[in-house]
Amino acid sequence: MCVLSPKSTYNPLDKKNLGESIARALLAQPIHLLPPRLFSGAGIYAIYYGGDFPAYRVVAEANVPIYVGKAVPTGSRKGGADLRAAKTVVYRRLMDHVESIQAVPSLQLSDFTYRALLLEDIWIPLGESLLIDMFTPVWNCVVDGFGNHDPGAGRYNQQRSPWDVLHPGRPWAEKCQATRLTPGVVAAQTQQADRETILQSKTLRSHDLALF
Repeated sequence: MCVLSPKSTYNPLDKKNLGESIARALLAQPIHLLPPRLFSGAGIYAIYYGGDFPAYRVVAEANVPIYVGKAVPTGSRKGGADLRAAKTVVYRRLMDHVESIQAVPSLQLSDFTYRALLLEDIWIPLGESLLIDMFTPVWNCVVDGFGNHDPGAGRYNQQRSPWDVLHPGRPWAEKCQATRLTPGVVAAQTQQADRETILQSKTLRSHDLALF
């Protein structure tokens, strides 16, 4: 009797498998309009864009996240963080993004939606990293700077981010140093980004939920 040996064994803790599991869990969450209603918890989230800004046409048509982020509970870096004590960190992070979008005339808040997945704090950084690797969101990987905060007085000597070049309007970003980049250059770089990578988000896409 011939016994066939598998080429490999399944490891549920392999990063790829963990990433697929987290992505499935995130995509199973309901999608909501921004701004969010108040809710509690820490975790990860994906923001989607459905508007007509020319540089994001492929992203909007593919219905893939334009941005993936995380919100960790206070004390998570030192250990001992408790999800029950996380209060409203994901909500507050999303509201930070709402403020950024509303500050720029080139974007409309009504064109944005989001999904959020609450996680134990130990999985949050890994979950964000794996989802960024899977979906390669434009605002994480091409037009960097959306998640930046006001650096504060005395720190405005840094250059404006590509996001702030393409979407001027955040008051604190206007205080930062000008860059050689122009909105046209950033838009062109975005449109020339690997469309196959954007469209094929490596493993999972929003409409693949029907498979699970």
